[in-house]
Amino acid sequence: MENTDNILVRNKNLTRRGFLKTAAAVGAALAVSPALDKVQAATRMTTGNKAAPGDAVLAATVNAHRTLGTGKTAFEVSALGFGVMGMTYNRSYHPDRKQCIRLLHEAMDRGVTLFDTAIIYGPLNNEELAGEALGEFRGKVNVTTKFGHEVIDGKATGRQDSRPATIRRYCEESLRRLRTDVIPVFYQHRFDPNTPVEDVAGTIADLIKEGKVLHWGMCEVSAETIRKAHAVCPLTAIQSEYHLMHRDVEKNGVLDVCRELGIGFVPYSPMNRGFLGGDLNEYTEFDPHNDNRPTLPRFTPQAMRANYRIVNVLQSFGRERGMTSAQLALGWLLQKAPWIVPIPGTTKHSHLEENLRTLDFVLTADEWKELEDAVAAIPVTGDRYNAEQQKQVGF
Repeated sequence: MENTDNILVRNKNLTRRGFLKTAAAVGAALAVSPALDKVQAATRMTTGNKAAPGDAVLAATVNAHRTLGTGKTAFEVSALGFGVMGMTYNRSYHPDRKQCIRLLHEAMDRGVTLFDTAIIYGPLNNEELAGEALGEFRGKVNVTTKFGHEVIDGKATGRQDSRPATIRRYCEESLRRLRTDVIPVFYQHRFDPNTPVEDVAGTIADLIKEGKVLHWGMCEVSAETIRKAHAVCPLTAIQSEYHLMHRDVEKNGVLDVCRELGIGFVPYSPMNRGFLGGDLNEYTEFDPHNDNRPTLPRFTPQAMRANYRIVNVLQSFGRERGMTSAQLALGWLLQKAPWIVPIPGTTKHSHLEENLRTLDFVLTADEWKELEDAVAAIPVTGDRYNAEQQKQVGF
């Protein structure tokens, strides 16, 4: 694992407005010609200086890698991953399929090797998109997916089903949709109270022996459940929500048990479903047919109005350091531990550039503590889930 102190290089000349303007220009160039060695831009992204005629300016790339898991469970990936979910599911409006595929290819060309999807996203069509875009690049990138939520005839039932026979069936179906012969990491998406975790782990162990799964993980489970599962089949990664506005894994023992057992941690929604990026506010209109955020207490207009004070803190702090609020949110996670790999998602070229540029900055431990304390001083308004969804986490 690389030293987190060496991940980032500070740049104080970059404002969010100038950054996004230039990133959009680079994104437009990439839309015409995705190959990075052909990118030409009119401005130098890292300094804001004018480029000489004919100068080539490479877009942000990920050179740093991290390792999830240890020993036989070790899985090396790019320091930042990519969450595919929002390209088809629960994130309102999105570009057409060709544009999404182009962006996934661009992320891959920039060094992203970890892409995350799930059966429930869509359902099914998110895996299909990931398979169409990335299936031919097996060995170069890793597309992880998840089982657990019951899907019948292409529709979610709202129930959990992690019975051994169901896991096997879901595995075969995911392999076909992802256009691959092995799943790099197969996560249990949510705990199934009707199936002992030992049976789940045992089934995954068999799939690993059969060569259909390389590693496995679990999502939103307790430290006790992690221990039980790990004892049967060693885990590579745990996936849970973790960001500056939701830090439960620091208190409930999940991060501690990951550290103790050598399990990697993958924070999903590292920017609180886009909120910490500063683009959402009380006036944002979500697509009622393809967005779960209006169902979450933290995304009512009143809650967003109150919580925007946290975004203001990030923006003020970042302004002095040439960083955007999104970059601070991601950087804060990266500096927490070298075995943490966030998976931000996006449908925009400029936001991909912004996210990857996080790796160009370095802050001291005292600066991160200053930011953390400033955010913690502001009470978060609204729960992250409604009562029904909350019942599915923390087992």
